[in-house]
Amino acid sequence: MTLLHDHFEKRQESILSFIRDLVEMETPSREEVRLNEMAGLVAERFRAIGGQVEQLPEPGYGTHLVANFASAENRDQSHILVLGHLDTVWPVGTLKRLPFRVTPEGTAHGPGIFDMKSGVTLTIEALSAIRSLGLGTKRPVRVLFTCDEEIGSRTSRPLVEREARGAAAALVIEPPITGGIVKTGRKGIGVFTIRAIGRAAHAGLDPSKGINAIVELAHQTLRLAALNDIEKGTTVSVGIFTGGTALNVVPAEAAAKVDVRFWTEADGERVVSAIRGLKPVLEGSDLEVTGGINRPPMQRSEKNLALFNHARSVAAEIGFELKEQAVGGGSDGNFTSAMGIATLDGLGVDGAGAHADNEHIRIADITRRATLLTRLLQTV
Repeated sequence: MTLLHDHFEKRQESILSFIRDLVEMETPSREEVRLNEMAGLVAERFRAIGGQVEQLPEPGYGTHLVANFASAENRDQSHILVLGHLDTVWPVGTLKRLPFRVTPEGTAHGPGIFDMKSGVTLTIEALSAIRSLGLGTKRPVRVLFTCDEEIGSRTSRPLVEREARGAAAALVIEPPITGGIVKTGRKGIGVFTIRAIGRAAHAGLDPSKGINAIVELAHQTLRLAALNDIEKGTTVSVGIFTGGTALNVVPAEAAAKVDVRFWTEADGERVVSAIRGLKPVLEGSDLEVTGGINRPPMQRSEKNLALFNHARSVAAEIGFELKEQAVGGGSDGNFTSAMGIATLDGLGVDGAGAHADNEHIRIADITRRATLLTRLLQTV
C-alpha cells in the first residue's frame, strides 16, 4: 500500500499534466473528429503499457475504445470491467471562457475535468502502475471507454452489455458525489416526446374552427405532473415545451420532452404505462407518444453492497473512510447492474460542479483514488 501511495504521490504532477491535456482536448458528444483524436491518444497510452486495444469507430459520434489486460495469474477467470466515457457536455469553445487552471486552494478546474477526464487518467495510471511496479491482478482487466454516454449511450449500450457479459464486477470511473462518496444505486431513466395535434385557424377571424394544440398539451402536462410520487422517488418532468407557428394562428401542433426517473423496475413500468395511455382532452385533437426507458435502474443490490464493502475495507487500509449513496442520475453502470453484475460507481477523483461552470477536482485526492482503484483491480 505504501509503495503505491508513494508511486502516485511522486507522479502527481505528471498525472495532473495529462488530465490537463485531456481537458484541453474539447470533446463534446457527437464531435466525431475530436472524440476520435482523444480515443487515439488514450489507445496509445494503453498499448504502451501492454493493453490489447480495439478502436470501434461510430460514424457521427466518435470512437468507442476497448482495452484488455491479461492477468498473469488467472487468464481464464472472469474479468473486471472498468467503465468510463470520453465525451463531455461542454460545447467547443468553452475553454476560452473556462480555461484549465489550478488554484492556491488545491483544486484544478476545467470543462470535463470532474466528469470525467480525471477518471480516464486514473484508469491509465492504475494499469500503468501495475505494470511498472511488477504487480499482479487477480483477474483479467477490460476497459471500455465510450463516446456517447452523455447523450444516453445511444450507440454504445449493446457494446457495454457485450463487454460486461461474464464479468465478475464492474468498476465505473464516473465522478463521486462531492466528498468522495461512491454510488451503489442509481435511478432508471426514461425519455419521452408527447406531440399534440390540433387544427390551425385564424386566431382573429375563425378561432372556433381551430383546435389549440398548445392547450391540449397543457392538459397533458398537468396529467404528467400528477404522476410524480415524491415518496417513492418517481419524478416526471416536462423539460422542453414547444408549439405554434405564428401569434395570429391557432396552433396545430405542440410537443413536449419529458424526463422520467424511478428507483425500481415496477415504478418505471407503471409510469411508462400511464404515459403511453394518455388520451386527448379537446374534441378533435390527437396525441402521439414516442420514447421509452433508456437506462434501467441500478438497484442497491446485495452484490453492489458487497463490492462496496470490499472497497471500503481497501480504503481503510489506505487510510480513509469510503462512504456510499444512491443517486438520481444515470450512467453506464445502470446497464451492468441490471445484468446482475456487481457494480460500484463514482470511483473517480473527488471534486464538484459536474456540468457546471465551477467543475473541478481536488488535487490532493488524486493519490488516494489512484491507490484505491489500483488495489481494487488487484483484489476484486
